[in-house]
Amino acid sequence: MQKKKTILDLQRMKSEGERIAVLTCYDYPTAVIVDRCGIDVILVGDSVGVVVAGYDNTLPVTMEEMIYHTKAVMRARPQALVVADLPFLSYQTDLAAARLNAGLLLKDGGAAAVKLEGGVNIAPAIRAITEIDIPVMAHIGLTPQSLHRMGGFRVQGKGEEQAEKLLADALAVQEAGAFAVVLECIPAPLAARITAELSIPTIGIGAGVSCDGQVLVLHDILGLCEKYSPKFVKRYAEVGPIISEAVSSYISEVRQGAFPEEGHSFS
Repeated sequence: MQKKKTILDLQRMKSEGERIAVLTCYDYPTAVIVDRCGIDVILVGDSVGVVVAGYDNTLPVTMEEMIYHTKAVMRARPQALVVADLPFLSYQTDLAAARLNAGLLLKDGGAAAVKLEGGVNIAPAIRAITEIDIPVMAHIGLTPQSLHRMGGFRVQGKGEEQAEKLLADALAVQEAGAFAVVLECIPAPLAARITAELSIPTIGIGAGVSCDGQVLVLHDILGLCEKYSPKFVKRYAEVGPIISEAVSSYISEVRQGAFPEEGHSFS
């Protein structure tokens, strides 16, 4: 059995140049599978709202939903570090709410750390949460909870002014106490620059190969989300047709009376 991963392991991996593999996961059976494969970090992302619940974006996701899915993942007893997303409005309104909701994801959900979106503007919340010994993973660049301000899902940091702002965001979340930061949809050269300047690990998603680690949505790499397919997604399997074939075969056998057979019945 592999040793339980902690935030200290991620720091060591950065210092030793070992890449960090992160995947989203929202339930018990997939948590068992990805953990058995040796994933370093399981992110119980608010992306569950899009790929599982069918929302158009992550904004409707609630604390109750995040706790539910985090608990389901934790029942797999993963050796990976489990990080749970703080959903929209669970940390932006005031610092007391940020502390409480972060604590609930650990106390009730069982996660080892939380993730929240934002840079300089959200650094006070990161500091408040880390001051009560809750590890925080930051998230800058394209932050899906800010899609309306950004005018949709757009690459961030393209111009010099935006690039400098993102570098300032990265330094701010590090100074506030974040143990790692997700860099989403930013130019690869900028991600490389941020990674070189930070002492904490960077986890890229659409940010090039120079980041200390990479994260993707599980349903995206399996071909199970048909709503969209961002440029940064690589599909490692097409599971949808396999499921369709199995379901179609089941329907056919039920209608033909071929299932259940004698071996599936009790005497």
